[in-house]
Amino acid sequence: MSTKTGRGHVAGLPTWDRCAVMGVVNVTPDSFSDGGRWFDTTAAVKHGLDLVAQGADLVDVGGESTRPGATRVDETEELRRVVPVVRGLASEGVTVSVDTMRASVAEQALAAGAALVNDVSGGVADPAMVPVVAASGAPFVVMHWRGFLEGGNVKGVYEDVVSEVVDELHARVEAVLEGGVAPDRIVVDPGLGFSKQAEHDLALLAHLDRLHTLGHPLLVAASRKRFLGRVLAGPEGAPPPARERDAATAAVSALAAQAGAWAVRVHEVHATADAVRVARAVESARAADPAPGSGPDGGHPGTGSAEGAR
Repeated sequence: MSTKTGRGHVAGLPTWDRCAVMGVVNVTPDSFSDGGRWFDTTAAVKHGLDLVAQGADLVDVGGESTRPGATRVDETEELRRVVPVVRGLASEGVTVSVDTMRASVAEQALAAGAALVNDVSGGVADPAMVPVVAASGAPFVVMHWRGFLEGGNVKGVYEDVVSEVVDELHARVEAVLEGGVAPDRIVVDPGLGFSKQAEHDLALLAHLDRLHTLGHPLLVAASRKRFLGRVLAGPEGAPPPARERDAATAAVSALAAQAGAWAVRVHEVHATADAVRVARAVESARAADPAPGSGPDGGHPGTGSAEGAR
């Protein structure tokens, strides 16, 4: 798959001619980024619709925080949080993804209208997840995951983070395929921030082309994460709060789009929607640009115009 124009199509989902934008609705009181803001069902549905109005192509609904140190919510509470929001958004025609590690939540969310299951554990946390997804025929996001983060940033030690993430994702994808999920319904995610330090996340972003060798569309979820705080703070300063990392998130979205990502997952949609459209326009211009030296008098096209040179 080309890292530029061949970002791939996920069976069962709409097709976009550019990197898609996945907006985030956290129906949780304790998300690292916006915990508690959309905890009420009505507010969460309205927020999801607002994200679509701002340019989101699909909306990812989650009822359990996966920040380092978070305590898992019980199944009944996760269902209570997630299913009504999924139903409300799907009834409005929104393409909905459900962000869950529980097969029961995935199953009920799919029945309520979700179109995609986004499991940060890649089906490891709940052995019933892959059979449920396979039986439903839904697309499935397989993220690189090394375990629950209740004890902090666990197992975040790598000799070669890019090779290890690619190899571990490959093994997990093979297991998901063996479990019956169709290959054209698998999306891969390098799991930025999960059992990774800032240098690991940056290395993965620098080598997204290596993730394409897995042969599946790529989701990049960098929004507001700790590594962006580290970059913005510099060597001496304190990282800015999560909600002050949206410009940096949009920058990553543009880079990911340029590198051929199928979608980017973000909290603040407007800037990223602009970023991926600009990336697509530049990509189109690159494809249409004639070879250097083919303009009038052997120069670059357009350089003869004083107005165009300003």
